[in-house]
Amino acid sequence: MPYINSKLTVKLSQEDEEHLKSQLGKIIAEIPGKSEEWLMLSFEDNETIYFRGNKMEKAAFIEVKIFGTTEREYKNKVNNLICAIYEAELNIPKDSIYITFSEVNDWGFNGEMF
Repeated sequence: MPYINSKLTVKLSQEDEEHLKSQLGKIIAEIPGKSEEWLMLSFEDNETIYFRGNKMEKAAFIEVKIFGTTEREYKNKVNNLICAIYEAELNIPKDSIYITFSEVNDWGFNGEMF
């Protein structure tokens, strides 16, 4: 039950979204017990982001939510991989990307709680 939301200053094409979707599906599998099969994604592109008091031309704020907990080493690996993809694919420098991780214990799906 992972969820990844990306707020980006850049405009995404449909091709960009499809490619990122595919890459993020592979990346989430780095966390034990998580897979693309249950991954939900959303993209908020062409957003205004200020960082260090400046309006950023290229920046991203990414939220990764997972059901349950995982060790920091897996979060670090996912963090590094997401930064690398967004830098390579969207030319957003790693030092302009923030990623938060939330571990959620109460998660509902299909009218029931896990």
